[in-house]
Amino acid sequence: MSVSLTSTFIKPVHREGPKFIAAFAVVTAILWLLWEPLGLVGLVLTVWCYYFFRDPERTVPMDEGLIVSPADGIVSLIGPAIPPAELDLGPQPLMRVSVFMSVFDCHVNRAPVAGEVTEVAYRPGKFFSAELDKASEENERNGLVLTMADGTRLGVVQIAGLVARRILCEVDAGAQLERGDRFGLIRFGSRLDVYLPEGTAPRVAVGQVMTSGESILAVIGRDDTATARTE
Repeated sequence: MSVSLTSTFIKPVHREGPKFIAAFAVVTAILWLLWEPLGLVGLVLTVWCYYFFRDPERTVPMDEGLIVSPADGIVSLIGPAIPPAELDLGPQPLMRVSVFMSVFDCHVNRAPVAGEVTEVAYRPGKFFSAELDKASEENERNGLVLTMADGTRLGVVQIAGLVARRILCEVDAGAQLERGDRFGLIRFGSRLDVYLPEGTAPRVAVGQVMTSGESILAVIGRDDTATARTE
């Protein structure tokens, strides 16, 4: 029973987390000395900070052709959109699936497919709510192109949100990633857009809850438009 409780409530923390958790803890200690109710508020925020930076292991599905969610959160948008020009994925619209991460979701980002990182492109921008469609064009973002063994390319874009102020990308062009490998993180609250390869339709619906590295977004080459639901 104790092992089960430990695995349920105590998770590994992303390497970005300890410095923030420590800062929250120090402030909490000071607030506690000043006035206990403030200390309790600080304690709650410290626990939240730990929870935000959690980095649990995930069971990645291994079937061929699967595209998995790069983020925990909720599918907020589905539909055709022109990929960011800096990704060099062409001027034609591709099917885009957006996953919105609230401040309560795990924010570690994972590779949707296995492949070589052939493009990493950062663009400064604004900080509109990540749930808005215009966030894809106007917000600060960092995009990756993953090129699979057969040459198929997929774009995944980290987008800063209303309170997010830092996008962390931990890979460079030339890196080889397996499906489900960690590649970055965004602080605090944000969104990821996935531009599916041509001829591939999403197999999720708006409002569906996603688990990074586990939930299936699509199957490459399966254009099941009858089963795909847009916003």
